[in-house]
Amino acid sequence: MSGLFSLENDVAVVIGGTGGLGGAMADALAGQGAKVAVVGRSAERGAERVAAIEKAGGVAFFQSADALEHASLVAARDQIEAQLGPVSILVNAAGGNKPEATLPPGSDFCKLPLDAWREVFDLNLVGGVLLPSQVFGAKMVARQRGSIINIASMSGMIPLSRVVAYSAAKAAVINLTQFLAREWAPFRVRVNAISPGFFPAEQNRALLFNADGSLSARGSQIIGHTPMARFGAPKELSGAVAWLAAEAASSFVTGQNIVVDGGFSATTI
Repeated sequence: MSGLFSLENDVAVVIGGTGGLGGAMADALAGQGAKVAVVGRSAERGAERVAAIEKAGGVAFFQSADALEHASLVAARDQIEAQLGPVSILVNAAGGNKPEATLPPGSDFCKLPLDAWREVFDLNLVGGVLLPSQVFGAKMVARQRGSIINIASMSGMIPLSRVVAYSAAKAAVINLTQFLAREWAPFRVRVNAISPGFFPAEQNRALLFNADGSLSARGSQIIGHTPMARFGAPKELSGAVAWLAAEAASSFVTGQNIVVDGGFSATTI
């Protein structure tokens, strides 16, 4: 069974691999034998992630790129393929929310700034899936081999209060995942999504915790709604990403949204 998850003949690109969740997924792919390109804006964080992968015995290098710039992604793709070989795995882990697009309690949705809304959609949908999938997917389609894994969110299935723009953008990510899966299935390119639940990170820590490290009111509410009664840890996405990346293990899986949320989305009361 262990051979089903081998990625020794694969080159993986993790866009957003300098972040907490993206970094954990880069670690997981390298651990299964893939050569990994960690793509992001921060050279410092990229170097740290590459060093961790290499220390564990993996192969990786950092490639800077702006996921919102088509030309930047093309240049990154060409550099990665020149150094590591043809890309067969793409993880679109770039994304996030903006404070300006988060509604304060009791605020008026009609006053949500349009610029903030557009910025969140650009971050999660355009740079998060659309442009990278076009740039790297074109090569996969031409070679008729590849696995694209988009990082959506449990909030793309259940629109959460306050983070309305983020939830709507992630819902669009799930929809685009299904569209691409249908369009590229004849070319043996599989497209799936992973929807994490609540995983503490820089962008949501202030919503989940108070300054002293205790749970905020919202954090307590989320834990109370989660059957496993805790937040997720980045490494708990490793199994899902390794499974979807490995052609031998998930060759008949495409257009799916794999939810990793401790049961949050299964709880209604």
